[in-house]
Parts: sequence; C-alpha cells; structure tokens
Amino acid sequence: MADWLNALLDLDARGVPAVLVTVASVDGSAPREAGAKMIVTGDATLHTIGGGELEFQAIAIARRLLGGRGGPSLRRFPLGPSLGQCCGGSVTLLFEPRRPEHFTVALFGAGHVGRAVATVFGTLNCQLRWFDPRPDAFPDIVPPNASVEVTATPEREVDALPDGAWLLIMTHSHQLDLSLTARALRKDRFSYVGLIGSDTKRARFEKRLRELDIPEARIKALACPIGIEGISGKQPGEIAIAAAADILRRREAGLARLPVRDALEDSAEIATVGL
Repeated sequence: MADWLNALLDLDARGVPAVLVTVASVDGSAPREAGAKMIVTGDATLHTIGGGELEFQAIAIARRLLGGRGGPSLRRFPLGPSLGQCCGGSVTLLFEPRRPEHFTVALFGAGHVGRAVATVFGTLNCQLRWFDPRPDAFPDIVPPNASVEVTATPEREVDALPDGAWLLIMTHSHQLDLSLTARALRKDRFSYVGLIGSDTKRARFEKRLRELDIPEARIKALACPIGIEGISGKQPGEIAIAAAADILRRREAGLARLPVRDALEDSAEIATVGL
C-alpha cells in the first residue's frame, strides 16, 4: 500500500494531475484481485491492474478523465473476447481523478523584494518557480514548494511555463524586466503578468511594448504597479503581501466564474465497457 500511496502523495505535492484506478470488485477469474491499484498521469503509469487490453483501455479512459472535470466513476469490463482476454470473469474498476489545487507562480528576480515574495508564496498551496541569472542571489534556504532555477536566459523559461501560470517580474535589470514582460504578454496564455514598478515605469514600459508590437489588449492586461489596492507600503514584506493578496483575489474570482456543473456529472456512474 505504501508504494502507491507515496507515489500519489508525491504527484499531489508536485501538482501533477493523476487518476487512481482501483480494482473495485471481481466476478470470476481476473488478472488481479480486488484492491489492486494503478496510477495514471498524462505521460506515465505506476503499478498495474493486470496488464493486457484491460489495462490498455483503463489507461485510455483515465487519460480522457484527466482532460475533463468529472468525478469518480465505476466501469465494468467483461473479460472475454472483446478484450482479447480469456479469464471469463468480469472486473469493475473505480476511476478517481485527482486534480491538485496547486497553481504555478513564476517569480523572476531574487533581490530583496523577490526574497520576500518567495517567503510569502512559500506558505501557500502553489508551485513556486524562482528564476534569476545570478546564482549567489538566492538565499541558502528556500521554501519547500520552490524550485530555484539559475539561468542566463530567463526569457526562454517563459515559453516553458504552463498555461495559466501567474508571473511576477522583478529582476535587477530594467532591460531584462522589459524582455520578460514582452515575452509573457505576446501570447494570451497566462493568468497574470505582474511587473514591479511605479506608474511612471508602467508608462515607459507601455511605450516600449507598443514599439515591440505587443497587442494593446495585452498591454492593458499587465499588472503594474503590482499589489492589491489599499496597500501602499514600499517595504519588501509589504509589497510581497500585497502582491500575494492580489493574485489570490484574482484567482478566487476566476474560479468563481467557472460554469456550474450538473450534480449528476460528478456522481459515480456505472458504465459497461467492452460488450
């Protein structure tokens, strides 16, 4: 039990969506006993429910579930010719999608404010990816949910970030800030692009972004100055708290706008597969 549970907890901690597939019941002969488990992610499987066509179909179903928002479901598989198996019995599998609520925050810059931001986000249920070209800029101890990434070309890292990530840009260089901001705004795929700075810096950057042919709608989406309204302090800790509050506020507002699903869609269903 410990092996599959530890694997599932590790995936949850890293924010990797997965489906836990469990042999819920067995009628007659079957490759595995009730309680056998398999974990399916978008590109890997861990453990087994018996192999063969049964496992192949189970993996395919699990990966379709990863792309949706449905809840647990029970599905019955007759182990006959349609599955290329001769056990003669049937197996009912329980599919349990697990979609961690982690969200990705990409922090560019490890200066005084960057460190304060990392400390605050280190207490939240998020994955913090922390970039800076200076290896000595990072503290000796970083939050457990943070991955430190020293790179001479942080602009390229923007392209590798997942869709929906939340970006905070506060490097030691205005030119690097501009390059990162332009790269992030060029495609409308991030939940938030925040740039540290004053109204004056924003006006200057808006001019440069237009010269770089960034669409006007994307420029307007830039959050600069960063932070929730009503917090005007300039200390690193105050900026960090204000930035985190703004991101949490925006994120909750976005989740609240998701369409409401019919309760039946999330209830356990019995489906016959392979007849």
